[in-house]
Amino acid sequence: MAEYLITGGAGFFGSILKKYFLEKGDKCVSIDLVYDDFKHENFTAIQGDICNEILMEKVFSEHKFDAVFHCAALLAHVKSDLKRLWHSNVDGTRMVCEMAEKHGVNKIIFISSNCLWAKNFDEPVTEDEVPEPQEIYGKSKWECEKILMTHKDKINSIIFRSPTIMDEGRLGLLAILFEFIDENRKLPMVGDGKNVYQFIYAKDMAKAFELALAADYSDIFNIGSDNVKTFNEVYTYVIEHSGSKSRLMHFPKWPMILAMKICFWLHLSPLGPYQYKMIASNFVFNTSKIKRKLGFKPTLKNEEMLLKAYEYYHQNRAEIAARKNVSAHNSAAKMGIIRLLKWFM
Repeated sequence: MAEYLITGGAGFFGSILKKYFLEKGDKCVSIDLVYDDFKHENFTAIQGDICNEILMEKVFSEHKFDAVFHCAALLAHVKSDLKRLWHSNVDGTRMVCEMAEKHGVNKIIFISSNCLWAKNFDEPVTEDEVPEPQEIYGKSKWECEKILMTHKDKINSIIFRSPTIMDEGRLGLLAILFEFIDENRKLPMVGDGKNVYQFIYAKDMAKAFELALAADYSDIFNIGSDNVKTFNEVYTYVIEHSGSKSRLMHFPKWPMILAMKICFWLHLSPLGPYQYKMIASNFVFNTSKIKRKLGFKPTLKNEEMLLKAYEYYHQNRAEIAARKNVSAHNSAAKMGIIRLLKWFM
């Protein structure tokens, strides 16, 4: 029976990951800022900060971990204190590495992000593309990658550069989209909607973690879905299969982006620099490397996993609205000025 430490185990993906390995008969220990009330005989929940050296020393001393699944991260659109975001994401990663090295844990699997870039790509992005993050969350993920690679002589680190992780229960900014669909309103589209943007199914990501455990080396892998369709096609699929009467409504790209930028800097919108730069751009990872080296194969397409996420929202909307003290992806993001737009759609 293996034992794994999951940072951010109370979050959206952390919750899926712990269930995945618990169902395989393994033990899991979670550290998260958020209280975790999940119960299982092989699961231990710890509410605390991965930057807390005393706590981390205690956890690593009391357990013999086979690997660390490093999923914890603060998001820029949730935390107004950007210094805290940097401290938690970057210094937290440094603490995880130092503790793993000190206590002989030679495997870390880390979730990085497509936020390492914030520009349009006409071709799928390979692992050789040099990161150029434009906002603090992406910059923090890039710094975390560099920290992990400085320990590669002692720790085998597998880094997954991931697009949006999708499954039932995924909320955050997506809840804004889901509310429009649920209320049969027109969906405002920035540009012509012919751009493509990749997701990854959460259970496919969990499988990738399992595959990465066998890798006795450090490496960086892009991960994502196959056969990525345009936003027009993906949203139309969700609307048609959900029974919604929503329709797509397209607006000129650059005036809309300028308006979103102004609203963000006036603290009127939850859509930050990454979102308003990428909302009408193309971004798809080339995933040939992870398929070749780890044998990874995605199972769901973008439209299928987005429909699963919407159906969960539709069935649990009242309960979601009442949630408090949960992770960012497990709660609905505040609409801000977008709520005014909704009433005209």
